[in-house]
Amino acid sequence: MSNVLADVGRGCIEGVRGLGRIADFTGRILYWSFSTLPERRVLMPVMHEIGVRSVPVVLATGTFIGMVLAIQMYTQLHRLGAENAAGMIINVSMVKELGPVLAAVILAGRVGGAMAAELGTMRVTEQIDALHTMGANPIRYLVVPRFLATFFLTPVLTIFSDAIGVVGGWLVSTQALGIDSFFYWDNTRDILEGWDIGVGIAKSFVFGALIAIISCHKGFTCGRGAEGVGRATTMAFVATFISILVSNFFLAVLFRHIYNHLWSATAIA
Repeated sequence: MSNVLADVGRGCIEGVRGLGRIADFTGRILYWSFSTLPERRVLMPVMHEIGVRSVPVVLATGTFIGMVLAIQMYTQLHRLGAENAAGMIINVSMVKELGPVLAAVILAGRVGGAMAAELGTMRVTEQIDALHTMGANPIRYLVVPRFLATFFLTPVLTIFSDAIGVVGGWLVSTQALGIDSFFYWDNTRDILEGWDIGVGIAKSFVFGALIAIISCHKGFTCGRGAEGVGRATTMAFVATFISILVSNFFLAVLFRHIYNHLWSATAIA
């Protein structure tokens, strides 16, 4: 029994230490992000890798998610004779929840894993130590460009995912399921608010920050050898994925309270 309690205690202590290290790492990223912007020749290749090269997979995922959502919504609503309401459910779901979360998960796998592997390899081959030796700050030159690119491009990719998901749902609903296009968009206009779009974009900023911070931290703290790099890459995706889901819940609660106290009152007034 004492061994079990000791293991639990050690796990809690290590968890608190890990949170402290992440907080310190985040603070240094924010400090250098606000202190000085990266040079364009450093930032642009990172933005191309994170943004441009992620567009095809984001568009493909958004399209098929919208299509599948249309089929599922039609199946359920058809039993109630409310097929024309499919549009508003599909579009609100895509814009407010599915679009931001799925785009973030895709970036966590594609971009986050790549960042962890790249920085982990640099740690193993002592390139990060070499930067320290030359008097350069590794966080400023290696992490800040990746953080800024991910932070600002995740919302852009989310907008692409939302738009193509809405179009995919519309195509399946109107062309395959026989829903009138007028009712599809008219019902959407009645229920979809600017608030919903803003919530989705705000979430994507948070998700982008989480992807960059966690992935870069795992790369910076990876173990030695190829095994350490592989473990850091895996842990980066798992930790980021869980963080996205957990933060999505708390953000949903937060935005719900803000909506109830501010937005709805403003709309009524």
